Amino acid sequence: MKKSISNWNNYPVVEAKEISFDNPKELSLKLTHSSIPHGNGRCYGDASLFSEVVNTLRYDKVLAFDETHGIITCQSGVLLSELLQIIVPRGWFLPVTPGTKFITVGGAIASDVHGKNHHVDGSFSNHIVSMSVLTGTGETLICSKNQNSDLFWATCGGMGLTGIILDVKFRLKGIHSSHIRQKQIKAENLDHVMELFDQNTESTYSVAWIDCLKSGKNFGRSILMLGEHAGTDETPVENKLLAKEKSLMTVPFHFPSFVLNGFSVKLFNALYYAKNYKKEMNSVVHYDGYFYPLDSILEWNKIYGKKGFVQYQFVLPLETSKEGLKNILTRINKMGMGSFLAVLKLFGHQDDLISFPMKGYTLALDFPIREGLFGFLDELDQVVADFGGRIYLSKDARMKKEIFWKTYPHATEFQRIIKKYDPDNRFNSNLSQRLMLKV
Repeated sequence: MKKSISNWNNYPVVEAKEISFDNPKELSLKLTHSSIPHGNGRCYGDASLFSEVVNTLRYDKVLAFDETHGIITCQSGVLLSELLQIIVPRGWFLPVTPGTKFITVGGAIASDVHGKNHHVDGSFSNHIVSMSVLTGTGETLICSKNQNSDLFWATCGGMGLTGIILDVKFRLKGIHSSHIRQKQIKAENLDHVMELFDQNTESTYSVAWIDCLKSGKNFGRSILMLGEHAGTDETPVENKLLAKEKSLMTVPFHFPSFVLNGFSVKLFNALYYAKNYKKEMNSVVHYDGYFYPLDSILEWNKIYGKKGFVQYQFVLPLETSKEGLKNILTRINKMGMGSFLAVLKLFGHQDDLISFPMKGYTLALDFPIREGLFGFLDELDQVVADFGGRIYLSKDARMKKEIFWKTYPHATEFQRIIKKYDPDNRFNSNLSQRLMLKV
């Protein structure tokens, strides 16, 4: 029986058969048609959508935890939020985390997620010791950087197209406290915030909120947020390693489409910028508030209405980042398609097979779906391509195949490897069909 399935942005919605499993043997018996793995549905595109999806959430056991060396082994359906409850009280943290903890470990690998520390620690794949993958040939293979390395690199960032990730072993980051020492610096404009990024490359964590609708001398005004894991003497609670869950609010219904408009976004941006009443503010905050501010609002995606939204994330090479960002932000400003969730980060070097990051700046924006949006995003795609950048596959649901093949230089090699491990196209997705990855 089919059901309606979508990801976090509620676009697109597909009718799909959903299968679950508790062990690999059961999974092998159930895989009778082309399918794609689907975890907690927290990605923003169509990479985990198809006519049949394999839900991994029941495959969610922690198998081993070396507390001395900080190495954990778990099944792919475990949520990062569940791991944090186990590892933080024992003095460990995730080596890399995206802006939500409600994703699966398998999803973190398939998207090769990055965090606020990419310029220092790279993406999630950099910390994997090994993993097992059920491939399209029916074999379960162990892979790592040294064993079946082609399968490893095609799986990291490969959007589930090499098969079902089963078990994963990866390294953690040692901590003394569950708190973050945070510094917030107001930047007058885009040039200023990029100077601040350059001056703070030694900071472990860095991210900036950016006002994409401000013009004039304050074009691209921002707030840069730097972070370091706090020491025990800096933690303002008795329990220094508290993996607390914040009290949660829920958005009870889909907002009407008229709520998010140019005026409301400008108002939000003005208030958000003004809340930092000093040029520099220092505080010590729990990791929940620093890494996962939106996780405290359940179903916040409803703010964008029933039509859903598109999260548009691109990266530009370091040498073209400033000019490219100014070009794109100017176009957004002229169209009045501002996003109140606009996040700027600096990436370090990475040149993997199919992963998204490259050395440069990445900007992520949320756009409610409305008339004219997709044509405008096609225009932005071309600008990104012309400046040597690319679009994040995990957040894409509409990019044209010509842009993909132009901007991912190792796409042909990736296609060859997934054909090797899935010759009969047992794993397929809306994204793979749209981008012509499966032949």
